[in-house]
Amino acid sequence: MTERYVLDLQEVDETQVAVVGGKGAHLGGLSRIEGIRVPAGFCVTTDAFRRIMADAPSLDDRLDQLSRLNPDDREAIRTLSAQIRRTVEGIAVPDDLTAAITRALARLGEQAAYAVRSSATAEDLPTASFAGQQDTYLNVVGPTAILQHVSRCWASLFTERAVTYRQRNGIDHRTVHMAVVVQRMVFPHASGILFTADPVTGNRKVATVDAGFGLGEALVSGLVNPDVFKVRHGEVVAKAIAAKQRAVHALPTGGTQEVAIDSRRQEQPALTDAQVVRLVQLGRRIEAHFGRPQDIEWCLVDDGFQIVQSRPITTLFPIPETGDQENHVYVSVGHQQMMTDPMKPLGLSMWQLTAMVAMHAAGGRLFVDVTRRLAAPASRAGLLDVMGRGDPLVRDALETVLDRDDFVPSLPGAGPGGPPTGGASATIETDPAIVTELIERSQVSIAALERDIRTKTGPALFEFLLEAFEEHKRVLSDPLSMQAIMAGMEATWWLNDTLQEWLGEKNAADTLTLSAPDNVTSEMGLALLDVADVIRPHSEVVAFLQGVEDEGFLDELAKLAGGTEARDAIQAYLDRYGMRCVGEIDITRPRWRERPTTLVPVLLDNARNFEPGAAERRFEQGRQKARQKEQDVLSRLRALPDGDRKAGEAKRMIDRVRTFIGYREYPKYGIVSRYFVYKQALLEEAERLVQAGVLPEKEDIFYLTFQELHDVVRSNQVDDRLIQQRKDAFRSYHALTPPRVLTSDGEAVTGAYRRDDVPAGALIGLPVSAGTIEGRARVILDIAEADLEAGDILVTTFTDPSWSPLFVAVAGLVTEVGGLMTHGAVIAREYGLPAVVGVERATRLIRDGQRIRVHGTDGYVEILP
Repeated sequence: MTERYVLDLQEVDETQVAVVGGKGAHLGGLSRIEGIRVPAGFCVTTDAFRRIMADAPSLDDRLDQLSRLNPDDREAIRTLSAQIRRTVEGIAVPDDLTAAITRALARLGEQAAYAVRSSATAEDLPTASFAGQQDTYLNVVGPTAILQHVSRCWASLFTERAVTYRQRNGIDHRTVHMAVVVQRMVFPHASGILFTADPVTGNRKVATVDAGFGLGEALVSGLVNPDVFKVRHGEVVAKAIAAKQRAVHALPTGGTQEVAIDSRRQEQPALTDAQVVRLVQLGRRIEAHFGRPQDIEWCLVDDGFQIVQSRPITTLFPIPETGDQENHVYVSVGHQQMMTDPMKPLGLSMWQLTAMVAMHAAGGRLFVDVTRRLAAPASRAGLLDVMGRGDPLVRDALETVLDRDDFVPSLPGAGPGGPPTGGASATIETDPAIVTELIERSQVSIAALERDIRTKTGPALFEFLLEAFEEHKRVLSDPLSMQAIMAGMEATWWLNDTLQEWLGEKNAADTLTLSAPDNVTSEMGLALLDVADVIRPHSEVVAFLQGVEDEGFLDELAKLAGGTEARDAIQAYLDRYGMRCVGEIDITRPRWRERPTTLVPVLLDNARNFEPGAAERRFEQGRQKARQKEQDVLSRLRALPDGDRKAGEAKRMIDRVRTFIGYREYPKYGIVSRYFVYKQALLEEAERLVQAGVLPEKEDIFYLTFQELHDVVRSNQVDDRLIQQRKDAFRSYHALTPPRVLTSDGEAVTGAYRRDDVPAGALIGLPVSAGTIEGRARVILDIAEADLEAGDILVTTFTDPSWSPLFVAVAGLVTEVGGLMTHGAVIAREYGLPAVVGVERATRLIRDGQRIRVHGTDGYVEILP
């Protein structure tokens, strides 16, 4: 009976997290790896913890209170968690439990020194490391002291930090139990941490060793800077030796103390290069055993390494799986599509099934493998040119990889891997009828989809959808559509490059494209101003909308004075644009038509900040400005040598850009319109699965791929565990930052702006819409929380077309992600907003409410005092 309270480390392995916690399970696993030495010890199991908790009935009420607290209510959490800790520490350890621990100590040496360490069941998991959440006590001597410290470890499950962490990560306090690891102390010459992958770049081929003298606590607590060694392919490739002025040593009577290091030893490396290489070899063995990169705590004792902890590194971005050993270079799809948040499995698989090129999923994001195109000189230049025009950071990152001669092999001839990066746009006439025809084709195709899908259910729906995806791709790859898009983009580039050369004017196309026709995204922003005109005169409607929380509010509107008009205007808007939403490339994201409350804050801002007729005035002002700019440019060109020819060429390009640039936004509108049709059909299918008792809720289908959902519909059976794993994984992906460029070594290559024409302290980005504006920064991460005043500057991570209703209300734009031709840039130019995109960490470096100056022509942002 008593033996289940104590298990020797040799008896446990990593499958027993529920019994001995994450740390204990990992240490048990480590002790079984050949050639790995782990200090001897035992685990006090979670059964012992549960026994203790059961001895204090008052704890139940307190845990209930704790789970109801807001994670931000730090004072309440501090008070309640302290009470719980005191209660746990005050519980007398029962005799049979004391006897089990004492027997285990007698086997290992009763008067030896021990480390007593917490080991929670929700710790060192692949998705949440909980590092440093619970307590460790070093150099504890004697059974009485050890029992006391075991109680402290149990109580440390309820430190303020651990409680807050669990609440923020949605982990129920009752589901986490505490085991305790008791291990013989080692008194090392040196100690530290080994990362089997570079924790900064993510490179899995580079191991990093941090080393200092004495016990590792000096490094962990930040008391000293460590020596840092980097090892690749079995050799030290970089090292930085720190001046290590202090160390932590064990005291003979128990406990630890800081000591000063002899000045002659301070600059000496804590390890020799040969020792570092040997340590990394041990680390690679541990990594192979656990199957993923590890963060390992080690000690050097008498020229032998002992391992005291190993946990997965949870901050690394995963690598797409290829099944081969070749080198690969991946470019982020999210940075091109203005959506860097993680996508759910159904969203990922639907985008993969409807995309024009093969895409690989990792960390809830999609990537395109560009290795073959980089390897072939013929396709490399085109790829770098298009990437550079879109996002200079991507181009710089790709060039950084290419500079490493050995990573991308050079192939003769053009490699496959997607459509050519140029476009055969020279053959297309500058004719507005082409755009009209393309829009009509798209509308006909969507109408046919809506008509034909109505009768399809069950497995037949999925067969139908697979055919619909082929039509989807056919519409997207329509050569005429590609030519129209390229014609608008190439005319923009020509105007910017040539007018800078001829007239010394930067970004001239920004003004020349103001209020271009047929831009469905900018029309969407202006159309919401028209809806505001309908609600503004009706004070009852405005007051009602200010308090709206329920998605069924449109039906309620009809009961108010002016409410029917307001409802009809909002409904008409949703009929036209309601398939849009933030992150719309993920089909699982709630659309405006599903969640119309999202638009209410923007609508109210528009009603407050604008006068009637604003939409038409805005559009007309833009058109006039563009016309004036055109006249100004042409008259200045005519005054130059060979001026008539230059003016003629520029006029042709201005006509071309105004004809085609608005269409640039249409294919995405078509995709998202089709997506909404697919989604409604799949949700109806999900409803049938819920009715049949196969699924608990409709949204569970979002955690299955399209193929898996097809199988569920065929078999009427679902793997509940798989859905739960996917939900946990999706939650963990939010903590990861997707890289613009990722290699098969796991290295996140960030890229840099190579510029020296920017004031010190300014934030550098990409100039995408000319002009300079100064104003209050509004850092907004969720469109539903927008609260804008005239003259505000919008600062956010990324903007897709769904943000365009906000663009009419702001004076400037700053985003972390984006390129010259991404949606935010196109709409900013349409509306004449100075904009800088691709500003790394803008939402963290700029505080909400700060005054900033956006230099849209030169591509930088100044934070003003």
